[in-house]
Amino acid sequence: MNKVRYFCVMLCLGNVIAYAPLIQADSSMLSNRINTASVSPPISYGEKIADKGLNALANLTTAPLEIPKSVINTMNQSNFFYGLVGGFVKGIVNMLGRTGSGVADLITLPIPTSPIISPRYVWDDFDKETTYGEVMRLDKESK
Repeated sequence: MNKVRYFCVMLCLGNVIAYAPLIQADSSMLSNRINTASVSPPISYGEKIADKGLNALANLTTAPLEIPKSVINTMNQSNFFYGLVGGFVKGIVNMLGRTGSGVADLITLPIPTSPIISPRYVWDDFDKETTYGEVMRLDKESK
């Protein structure tokens, strides 16, 4: 019975210690921090690495979506036949580029670099053409 009581006391004490900063935080400060997009705190190294890893996995898994995206965008910019053929070829090239970008991000995961590909994900700004920027540039700005 003593072990159960000791465990309950330690569990409660651990919760108090873990949640004390959240209880003492000013709620107006937290809401201002969430609502103001122009002023954001610097992102830590761990957050940058986690974001880069998720970006790499998303690029690897959703790379085939570049084909219909390129077909639709090319078809909207020109005629039906060129959009179908040229968009398919452009989609294959962008799919390979997005896959390569994902592999490069996974290989260089410990180094916080800025994204190679723009838009960052396939579904971000679907009407924008996929472009490629500088490779292995350190991410020095905070979001």
